[in-house]
Amino acid sequence: MATEETASTGKKPTTPLGFWRGWSLVVGGTIGSGIFTLPALLAPYGLLGLVGWFIAGSGALLMAFMLARLSIRMPAIGGPYAYARAGLGDFVGFWVGWGYWIAIWSATAAIAVACVGYISFFLPILRESSLLAATATLTLIWSLTAMNIHSMGSSGGFQLLTTFLKILPLLFVGLLGFSAGSTDNLPPFNPSGGSLFAVIATSVTLVMWAFVGLEGGTVPAADMVEPKKTIPRILIFGTLTVLVVYLVAFSGVMLLLPAEMLSNSPAPFADATVKVIGTMGASLIAMGAMISTLGALNAQVLLSGQVVRAVALDGLFPKILSKLGVQGTPFVAIIVSSILASILVAMNYTKGLVEAFNMMILLSTLTTLVPLSFAAIAALIFLKRDDASASRSQGIIVAVLAFLYSLLVIIGAGAETVFYGFILLTAAMPIYVLVAKNRDGESQNGI
Repeated sequence: MATEETASTGKKPTTPLGFWRGWSLVVGGTIGSGIFTLPALLAPYGLLGLVGWFIAGSGALLMAFMLARLSIRMPAIGGPYAYARAGLGDFVGFWVGWGYWIAIWSATAAIAVACVGYISFFLPILRESSLLAATATLTLIWSLTAMNIHSMGSSGGFQLLTTFLKILPLLFVGLLGFSAGSTDNLPPFNPSGGSLFAVIATSVTLVMWAFVGLEGGTVPAADMVEPKKTIPRILIFGTLTVLVVYLVAFSGVMLLLPAEMLSNSPAPFADATVKVIGTMGASLIAMGAMISTLGALNAQVLLSGQVVRAVALDGLFPKILSKLGVQGTPFVAIIVSSILASILVAMNYTKGLVEAFNMMILLSTLTTLVPLSFAAIAALIFLKRDDASASRSQGIIVAVLAFLYSLLVIIGAGAETVFYGFILLTAAMPIYVLVAKNRDGESQNGI
């Protein structure tokens, strides 16, 4: 496994990620730009939108419990990829690793663009020049790339700082709502008039996107302090933190803005804050959103190196991608991932390719959920080998529900996204054949 091969590389693994930095990877990688627009998207569904939050949050907790059990059984670098490979073999492992890698570097590009969008609130010239905006986006990506190459400790410290800073404005809006808002602003229970099942299903699908990223806490297992203890704790506590922050912030916005205004607001958090403390509120929220996306971007860059290195260590990606630098960081994997993200950014700022970029954002979400579904199946395979016990029965229930949760989100991505995602994943098969052939040849030559 990847963890065993890590020990044979001749480099002493660093362990700078303790509980709080690991927690910040889960929380900071999950809370991005989505929360800042979700209140407006859910407004047409009234109070049933809150039901969507609770159901999606419960699904996310199921995922966290499932991944926590897997991390105790096998604290391996690569997280969902490592679990899928161990349970389902090399081909599925490669397929999952490929898809997860696509998810990470495409998310890197998307989040970087979103971050520059918030920076443009303070530097309007970025809105006027596509070239300057593209330059700023690439500067962000490569600045964080340099930091992650320098050391895991620097990246972890930055992640912890931005996580605390991004939580503060969200909780601030929530507290404003509970102190200065009014229950008169709350929307009807079901203003759309649709069936309860259909409305709840739609709201759950929207909210589920906001929880993608919690699996990141399982990936850098080789750089965790006591991974068998730390990873389960950061997954559960991190997911609960995200759920509480989301519910407080979402409820606060609903209490501050009338339903009609909320549904038509392009920036609901900013509008809600401006209503109470004036124009300074817009600056506060823009700063919070900028920090939020910056932290999420750092998490993606960090994970890109860890996932790619894990696959390369297992011989399913070229070996050069597993190489560690002087500081013990997977610098080759990080650089290659950032190059791909940079190409996607360039595509976004090339006229006529914006739609392709938007599709990649959806594909990023989809290709994150595919590894989670395979991880759930791997969990069931492992549990099947265990002796009968109450713990085994609980594990089976959690894994089955986690699989159904991930399947529901994949379905919610829409037919077009699933179609293109399947093509993108299938396109990797010839690459697997080439890599497997080279690996077999090396084995026969005694390498």
